[in-house]
Amino acid sequence: MNTFKKYCPNVWIAECDKQYERGEIITLETKYGKEVECEVYNLVLQKNDKYYYSIVRCGETYAQRKAEKYRNSANRHQTKSNQYYQASQEGREFLSLGEPIKVGHHSEKRHRALIERNSNRMDKCIEFSNKAEAAERKAEYWESKANEINLSMPESVEYFTNKLDKAVEYHKGLKDGTIERSHSYSLAYANKEVKELKKKVEIAKLLWQER
Repeated sequence: MNTFKKYCPNVWIAECDKQYERGEIITLETKYGKEVECEVYNLVLQKNDKYYYSIVRCGETYAQRKAEKYRNSANRHQTKSNQYYQASQEGREFLSLGEPIKVGHHSEKRHRALIERNSNRMDKCIEFSNKAEAAERKAEYWESKANEINLSMPESVEYFTNKLDKAVEYHKGLKDGTIERSHSYSLAYANKEVKELKKKVEIAKLLWQER
């Protein structure tokens, strides 16, 4: 069975028992036993009769699935919050009159019970509203991640190549003095950025560039 294998941060590749061609759709099994369809890109490594391919999941990305999960959770919690709010309006007209509880009167027990029910319902309304807001924040976070390009995407070749070109130009400018250094470590930081981007471009090309 084809399985997922961690390659580097943000990147999972396919560990397979046989060879595949670029563009083939294969099924991989997660550690939880779930089957996922993926598209094959490049052979990254061959070791111990195993073939390791860069792959992209068919359909939504991980970030998109997480965003949808939390968005649905937010909607469910908000619906429950609304339901508890509506329920807390029981006896609203009577309570709005501001009638005091008549101690010893036959209505005392019902009056106290109504106030307690509505108070508990409002507590639940707030509880689910807070859960909805928390889930909404998580949905927004993962939606922003869905638009972020990283090494798990074929677009990363062009993206990091462009970033590298700009970083090299910036480093060159700092070095020859055409760009002013804002502090004493400017050149060292720029050099480090170039090295890191070169490594990312190398990995991106290995994973995704057509051969």
